[in-house]
Amino acid sequence: MYELKTKETDKSVIEFIEQVESLKKREDAYKLLDIFTETTGYEAKMWGPSIIGFGSYHYKYESGHEGDAPLAGFSPRKAKISLYFATGDTKRQELLKNFGKHTTGKACVYINKVADIEVDVLKELIHQSISFLQETYPDH
Repeated sequence: MYELKTKETDKSVIEFIEQVESLKKREDAYKLLDIFTETTGYEAKMWGPSIIGFGSYHYKYESGHEGDAPLAGFSPRKAKISLYFATGDTKRQELLKNFGKHTTGKACVYINKVADIEVDVLKELIHQSISFLQETYPDH
């Protein structure tokens, strides 16, 4: 059976942020912590070793694969900061047009620093992700 690596843990979010090597990334992580906490209304929790997640939902795919994941989150990684929003949401692409300097991966949006982005658009992306996931997976 497939074992999900990214599970909610009881590790300290603050301790994790304090271990971020780059002072600038650490400062941005605290800014994002404030923005995500204020925007989601959820307490920050560590998911796996390096993702700071907010809220959670339970998903189940047609393949039978299921698990829990944060509604939104971020990770201050060495190269860039990863932002996690719902990927199946069509409004995400529209919002990203006005987001500022970023790149996108399969599931993440990557930024170099908070100063490169529009915080109001970030808040919209967070709200949109939560709404989309709660509508898509209403059983949680």
